[in-house]
Amino acid sequence: MRLLEVRNLEVTYPGGVAAVRGVDLSLDAGRKLGVAGESGCGKSTLALSLLRLLPAQARVSGEILLDGEDVLTMRWGQVRAVRWAGASIVFQGAMHSLNPVHRIGDQIAEPILLHRRATAAAARTRTGELLEQVGLPVSRASAYPHELSGGQRQRVMIAMALACDPRLIIADEPTTALDVMIQAQILRLIEQLVAEQDVGLIMISHDLAVLADTCDRLAVMYAGRVVEEGPARQVYEDARHPYAGALSAAFPRIGDPASRFAPRGLAGDPPDPSAVPSGCAFHPRCPQALAVCATQDQALRDAGPGRQAACVHVGPTVPGPAVAAEDARSAT
Repeated sequence: MRLLEVRNLEVTYPGGVAAVRGVDLSLDAGRKLGVAGESGCGKSTLALSLLRLLPAQARVSGEILLDGEDVLTMRWGQVRAVRWAGASIVFQGAMHSLNPVHRIGDQIAEPILLHRRATAAAARTRTGELLEQVGLPVSRASAYPHELSGGQRQRVMIAMALACDPRLIIADEPTTALDVMIQAQILRLIEQLVAEQDVGLIMISHDLAVLADTCDRLAVMYAGRVVEEGPARQVYEDARHPYAGALSAAFPRIGDPASRFAPRGLAGDPPDPSAVPSGCAFHPRCPQALAVCATQDQALRDAGPGRQAACVHVGPTVPGPAVAAEDARSAT
């Protein structure tokens, strides 16, 4: 049985804002899945939906199977039991996620006291173990969040996520705003913890290079959908969808002067979720768009062993003349 299986997940906010549109994902214990895409592509909404943390106004459909049980149909008591103990989340921006008026030791101990019904002494002992596990001295338990560096606060968030030995950890931009040295330390720490504790990890980022270096598989999202999914390194180095290729090319490669001096980006922005273009949502920005892309949506299809991509250029060739990006924009 898969640790996590997401089937045809749809999330719509008031006003017809389709943030997630028919996403399918799966993850086994001890494996790491990266989710990439620009801001506004639905990554964080996907993460929050996995633990039913979205606002009440959001309409969610589909299935989110955690150890075979659908999170979306659980009673609230079951959902509360799953959070922290079954699955936990490392939120983006530790300074905004930690309570500034409580010591970090008390914040780490809170889920232990709540979910494990531990004594105060047992919770303090466990808190010390967690701090040491993430590379912080036990003495820092008495510190307030503002007394820690950005990297230390992020380590505290990871310690909190591990507090109740969850089977699944969701990390939403866990290295945002950290310098490259601290980022590397945090990523190695996450990898080590996943390997040692046999948990599943979903890591969300806009940085394909980080995900390719950290994760086993990579899913690239655009306009609320997964447009490519496969082995992380293969997707990063040999993308089959033009959007995944553009994301990869936007980051200079170490040892590659051509990419360093002339990184290739992508003009424009993802579409407004309340006004997604007809056909393939990416076609107004796609340099390889065909006329058919403006009218026919593209589903994920086989793009090689263990790989899928939602592109007309993958699989059987679809006849039709290529159109320039400007012509494609006018077609919407």
